Amino acid sequence: MKRHRPLPSPPSLTTVTPTPHHPKPTITSYYTSKKPRKPPLLSHPPQTPNWVPLTLPKSELFLPLTFPTGQTFRWKQTAPFQYTGVIGPHLVSLFQDSTKTAYCLHNTPKCDQDSAKSHLFDFLNMGICLGDLWDEFSVSDPRFAELAGCLSGARVLRQDPLECLIQFICSSNNNIKRITQMVDFVSKLGNYVGEVEGVGFYQFPDLDRLAKVSEEELRKAGFGYRAKYIRGTVEVLQSKPGGGVEWLTSLRKLDLESAIEALTSLPGVGPKVAACIALFSLDQHHAVPVDTHVWKIATRYLVPELAGKRLTPKLCTHVADAFVQKYGKYAGWAQTLLFIAELPSQKALLQSLSNGTAKDVKPPKIKEEEES
Repeated sequence: MKRHRPLPSPPSLTTVTPTPHHPKPTITSYYTSKKPRKPPLLSHPPQTPNWVPLTLPKSELFLPLTFPTGQTFRWKQTAPFQYTGVIGPHLVSLFQDSTKTAYCLHNTPKCDQDSAKSHLFDFLNMGICLGDLWDEFSVSDPRFAELAGCLSGARVLRQDPLECLIQFICSSNNNIKRITQMVDFVSKLGNYVGEVEGVGFYQFPDLDRLAKVSEEELRKAGFGYRAKYIRGTVEVLQSKPGGGVEWLTSLRKLDLESAIEALTSLPGVGPKVAACIALFSLDQHHAVPVDTHVWKIATRYLVPELAGKRLTPKLCTHVADAFVQKYGKYAGWAQTLLFIAELPSQKALLQSLSNGTAKDVKPPKIKEEEES
């Protein structure tokens, strides 16, 4: 695989005014009432968002093909073609119109803007050029070449490992709506960082905060058997020498097989969940999460000789190897695009875009000057 060219250097930030700290709600107050208790109102009106151009064209980042596709359950659509989430302690919105992509840092003090910028570009995996990958994949696979034109910009995110781990434990044998509710519940245990378009956002809780939540409280909140897994995983991580967060981050330096073996030693983490965590947070770009959806894609296009067979752990490994053999060390990125192409919601979006029926949206005011 040829060396990937770096993406354009990021733009400068604009100055925004910080807002006061808001106390976090307790877990008890959350599940004992039908509606979560809202944080206190701001003592002054919110500032007008400052939008800054992002030097990623749609071919490198297309928001509707990146955020609502099962990589993360913490980012919310806060306006048409606008998504908002928390990266570390920073509240960030991303927006696209027909010509530009822009980002906004909410409530970030000037002294923290460089840190916020660094977190955002790391989260977006900006060191990897999708154009180069798509060209290589298209050469090796006519099916990919067919999709590449209308699915450009489906970027794989680089998430915080602890945040990614807890989210995908929640995802086991679950549906999107319920996963999102569980992840929202866990998120509200963290510090409140602000509100965008009426939606409150929270910094993901650290291990010490997660350790204070009992299995019973999680079960009452609707986590079912996953409550035991989350409690067990938090306890195991806390027992790691140097700390669980450091241990998780260290898996980025291992080969994929070793990283998967380490992750599956945690309660509630099977091979498929481990592959998701490895791909979306641990720089294991050739990790391929295999479930029934990916199995159908594989038997249709990669290993048709296995069609009709029952999916077993051994065949999961065979399918993952087939993806790597076809697409190389970024096989996980190729698999992600092929998976997205089969999602009903994305099929509908692509159809509206190709027909020119997608509704026009009013873009926010974006600052024109960019960093030289």
